[in-house]
Amino acid sequence: MRLASRSPSRIRRRSVPTALALAALLLTPAAATAAPGNPGGDRGHCAHSAAVRVPGAELQRSACLDELTTAGTVASGHTDPADWAGLTPKGLAVPSGVPGIQIDGYFPDTSTTNTNHGWKHDAQFVIRLPDRWNGGLVVAGTPGNREQYANDRAIADWVLSRGYAYAATDKGNTGPAFYRDGKAPGDAIAEWNDRLTQLTRAARATATQRYHRPPSRTLVTGLSNGGYLVRWQLENHPELYDGGVDWEGTLWRSDGPTLLHFLPKALRHYPVYAAGGGDARQAREALHAAGFPAGSEFLWPYHYQVYWDLTQRVYREELDPGFDGTAEAGTPYCPTGTPACDADYDYAARRDRVGPAVEKIALTGRIGKPLITFQGTLDVLLPISQDSDVYARMVREAGRGHLFRSYRIEGGTHTDSLVDMFPDRLRPLTPCHRTAFTALEGWLATGHRPPSSRTVALPAGADPGTLLNTCSLSTSPS
Repeated sequence: MRLASRSPSRIRRRSVPTALALAALLLTPAAATAAPGNPGGDRGHCAHSAAVRVPGAELQRSACLDELTTAGTVASGHTDPADWAGLTPKGLAVPSGVPGIQIDGYFPDTSTTNTNHGWKHDAQFVIRLPDRWNGGLVVAGTPGNREQYANDRAIADWVLSRGYAYAATDKGNTGPAFYRDGKAPGDAIAEWNDRLTQLTRAARATATQRYHRPPSRTLVTGLSNGGYLVRWQLENHPELYDGGVDWEGTLWRSDGPTLLHFLPKALRHYPVYAAGGGDARQAREALHAAGFPAGSEFLWPYHYQVYWDLTQRVYREELDPGFDGTAEAGTPYCPTGTPACDADYDYAARRDRVGPAVEKIALTGRIGKPLITFQGTLDVLLPISQDSDVYARMVREAGRGHLFRSYRIEGGTHTDSLVDMFPDRLRPLTPCHRTAFTALEGWLATGHRPPSSRTVALPAGADPGTLLNTCSLSTSPS
C-alpha cells in the first residue's frame, strides 16, 4: 500500500498468471533464508550500531558485518542472490574490503508480497553504512518488481567500494501481481515514487546519526523501473538530491509512447514473423516500425518468450484493469482476435480509461538537478526510440537541457545477462553505468560537464573482456 494511510490491498478476481516465472525483471525471487546477523555488535568498527535508528521504520535489524559487498553478504545471508540474478554479466568482478553496518527493516505498510526474512511485509529496505565513508549517500529503487537487494551486484557493490553509504527499497510492492496493491489503477506504481522519497529522507537522517554529520552529497540511481524513479525524483523532489544516473528508465506519459503502445504490436506481429512464410517480411517491418530496431531480431525470440507477454499483461492490469473484464492480467500468449487479448490492446481507443492512471505516474522532463541517462540501442524490452530518445526531447523542450546528458550505447540491451548468451553481438551496460556515475561526480564536484549527448559506438573488434570493464562516453558524437 502507498505509505501507511492507504486501505488494505485490493484482491481482484482470479489468481495471478504464472506461465513466465523466469521473467528476470518482473518476478520477485525467493526470500533469503539466512539469519539477519549480529544486531548491535560489540566489535570496534560497529560498537554503536544499536544506537542508529531509521526514522519512521516499523521494524529494523542492525548487523555488524566485516563485508558489506556481495563478496561477504551472500555467505552471511545479508543479500538474496536470486533477487539480482540475470541483471549483470557473469564475469563482473566483485569488490571487497568494505566493513560496516547493515540495517534491514520495513516501514509501515499493509501489503505483504515481500517475504524476505520471513516478514511477509512490503516497504522493506536495506541501508549499508561503511566504516570508511566518503561523505556521500546513494539511494536506489529496484528494477522490475524485484525486492530490495536487486541492485546489489549492479550498483551497491561498486558504490560501497568507493566509500558511499547505500540504501535501497522494494518500492512498496513486489512480484508479478504487484497490481493488486492500491485502491485504484496506477496506485501501485505511484507508491514506488513515494517509497523512494521516504527512504531517501530516512537514509539521510540515518547516515547523519552514524557519522555525526549529514551527507555532503546524495545521488539517486537505478535501472529500468529504478531508472524511472530517478527521473521522477529529480522532477518532483530535486531538493533531496544533488544529481542522478538513469539506466534505461521506463517512460510513462499519458500521450505516449509507453510500453502499452509498442508491446501489443510485438505480441501481434512476432508470431507471424517467427512462423516464416510470405507474411514474415511484412511482420518484421511492422516490428521495426513499432520501435524494435533492425539488427535486434536475434533477441526477439527470448523477449517474446520471457518479457513481452508478461510485461504487457501485468502493467496493463495495473493501469487498465477493465480491459479484460473479470479476468486478471489477461490470457497468456493469446492469438490476435481472442476476446480481450492483450495482443490487440489499443491505447488510443482506451485513452479515456487508461489515461488518468498513467497521468498519476507521468514524467514531464522538468528535472531540477543534473541527470545522466543512458540506454542500449538494442534494448528490445523498452526500445530506445520509444524511451530515452523521447525523454531526452522532453527534457530539452522543458528548458532543462543544461542539466542533462543522454548517451545511446551501441550494442547494449536491457539486461546484461544476455551478454553471456551473445558475447559477440552485445556489450554490457554495467561499465557504462560506472562511467556515467563517475562523470556525474566530476560534474557536481568541479562543474566539469560530461561529454555532450551522443551515440557511443561499439568499438570494432573489441574484446568482450575489455568491454566488461570499460565504457568511454567520449566518442562518436551524434
